[in-house]
Amino acid sequence: MEFYDVIRLRRSIRSYRPTPVPSHIVERIAEAVNLAPTACNRQPFRVLFVTDPAKREALCKSYKAAWLAEAPAIAVMVGNASAAWKRLEGDSIIDVDCAIAMEHLILAATEEGLGTCWICAFDRAAADAALNLPAGEHSVALTPVGYAKDTALPSQSRKAVSDIFEVI
Repeated sequence: MEFYDVIRLRRSIRSYRPTPVPSHIVERIAEAVNLAPTACNRQPFRVLFVTDPAKREALCKSYKAAWLAEAPAIAVMVGNASAAWKRLEGDSIIDVDCAIAMEHLILAATEEGLGTCWICAFDRAAADAALNLPAGEHSVALTPVGYAKDTALPSQSRKAVSDIFEVI
């Protein structure tokens, strides 16, 4: 698929088939995440690709929508703020590095014919506890990963490009 086709096809999918994601596809997605740029190439994150039913069930308690449990896998972006580069003011840019890597994951999944839905509105403490994350690591975002039940793309309304992009 062409890069711009991947971008146009990506949608937030909220209904999944139970079909597992093949390991060779998981490996390609992992490679895409590994290639994501981060400040000073620190890669202050890791992705937990959760397929274990008990772990998925525990993780689903951190998010209110039942459809998360439909997906055969949930990818969790875990960041370590102290390992990330710091702005001149001293603030960690962990969220930026994790967002770049998560977008690589989501676009790679789209290329592989998989659906995802970026989730940030979840109970981080509950997710961290469900995953037994060590001190210093925190869940930043998560996404279900799987084959969409409905192959019709959900519609998306967008602002005009001129409303969001300006050459000055």
